[in-house]
Amino acid sequence: MLRIGLLGASKIAPKAVLPPVALRDDVVVTAVAARDRSKAQAYAQQYGITTAVEGYEALIARDDVDLIYNALPPAAHLEWTLKAAAAGKHMLCEKPFAMTATEALAMVDAAEAAGVVLIEAFHYRFHPMMTRALEVMASGELGRIVGAEAVFDVVIPKREGELRWIREQGGGALMDLGCYPLHALRTLLAAEPVVRSATARWDGGVDAALGAELDFGGVPARIHCDMEAMERKILLRVDGEKASMTLESFVHPYRDNGGLRIGDRWEPALPMTTYEAQLDHVVEVLAGRVTPLTGGADAVATMTAIDAIYAAAR
Repeated sequence: MLRIGLLGASKIAPKAVLPPVALRDDVVVTAVAARDRSKAQAYAQQYGITTAVEGYEALIARDDVDLIYNALPPAAHLEWTLKAAAAGKHMLCEKPFAMTATEALAMVDAAEAAGVVLIEAFHYRFHPMMTRALEVMASGELGRIVGAEAVFDVVIPKREGELRWIREQGGGALMDLGCYPLHALRTLLAAEPVVRSATARWDGGVDAALGAELDFGGVPARIHCDMEAMERKILLRVDGEKASMTLESFVHPYRDNGGLRIGDRWEPALPMTTYEAQLDHVVEVLAGRVTPLTGGADAVATMTAIDAIYAAAR
C-alpha cells in the first residue's frame, strides 16, 4: 500500500491526487498538512482524509507517509524537498520544479543522496497520447523535422493572493503555463533548446504573457503562453517534410476533444485522465518496474531553459 501525505491544503490535489487514488485499492492519502491546524482540519473533513496535521515538518516525520505530494508554491519546493529527502520520503513535486536550475540541481542531488524517488508532476507526460506521439516521432512517418510550435494560453484570474501572479512565489506565465510547451518540445524533439529570442508582457514584475523563439539542434520552434488570453488555446504541433503532427489539448487530452492529428488521420485520446496516468507511473516507479520519466536531469534541463528564456525576455 502506497501511503501519500499532502504537503499543503492545495487547490490542485482534489483534481490531481484524490480522484485517481479513489480508483485504486493499493494507494491511500493518509494525511494532509497546512501551517494552520484549522485549515488542515477543514480540508481533511471536506475530502475525507483521515488525519490533519499542523506544520509541514510534522507531516514529513510521520511513519504512515511513504510519499510526499508537494503542491506548495515553487518558492517553497527547494526547502521542503531537501527536508523530505533527509527524512527518507519519496516525492511527487508539482511543476514548475523549482525557482531556478540551481535549485533544481540541489533538489535532485539531495534525492539521489538519500536514495529516494523525486518525480516532477508533469501529468501530461504520462498519458498514452504522449506515448503515442513519441512513437510517431520515432517511426519516421513525419520525415525530417523542420519546425515545431507549442502554445498554452488560458486565463488565470488576478485574484488577491493568487500565487501565479506573485513573482516571489514563482508566478508568471512561463513558470505556470509555458513550462508545459517547453517540456513537451524538449521531450518530443529529444534535444535541448538554444534561445534565439524572447519577449514578454510584464505586469508588476510578472510575465503575464511570454513568447520565445528556440532552436532544438537545428529545428526552429516557438512557444507561447498567456495568462490573460483572449482565446483559450492548448496545442502542440511538429512539422516534418512528409507530414505534420498536432496534439490537440495536449495538457489535458481527455478534455476538449483532445487527440492526435497525423497528416489527415485523427486519433482520439484515450478517456483516462492525465492524473490517473501519473499515479500509475508513480506506483510503477516505486515498485521498481520502470524508471521515472520526469525529475532528475530532465527537471534540471527544463529549469535551465526557463532561466535562459527569462534572461532573454528581460
